[in-house]
Amino acid sequence: MTYTIIHTIHIFSVFIYGGFLFVDILFLSKMKQTLSEDEYTKAREAIMMHVRKVVPYALMVAVASGLFMITQRFGEITEDGMSSFQIMLSIKAFLASWLGVRGINQKLFGINPFVFTSHLFPFSLVVVIILLSQLMYI
Repeated sequence: MTYTIIHTIHIFSVFIYGGFLFVDILFLSKMKQTLSEDEYTKAREAIMMHVRKVVPYALMVAVASGLFMITQRFGEITEDGMSSFQIMLSIKAFLASWLGVRGINQKLFGINPFVFTSHLFPFSLVVVIILLSQLMYI
């Protein structure tokens, strides 16, 4: 029962984080085409003011709940090595942990990323993580 609750929280957290990245990449960045630079800056800041209160914490919850779930599902490594499930889960965990470290550095320590400053790369990682989460059960 605990796993199911944590898994549900994880899914909602990922929806919040990934959903924001999706909206930012596909819609918010396109506002420059129809708004003046000043209007764009004001509109984006009006949205981001609210985003900063929710999305970074959703990312932290997603990473923490994901780490918990790994401890429950990873299993033993046999003499033959890791299974394809374990390999994909490890890759998924590494990518998600990178996103988590990036998010924690930004939110808690005020350290902005030196590389990959746009949301395109994190969005790409989220898409890869989602694909891995579906492929690892095949």
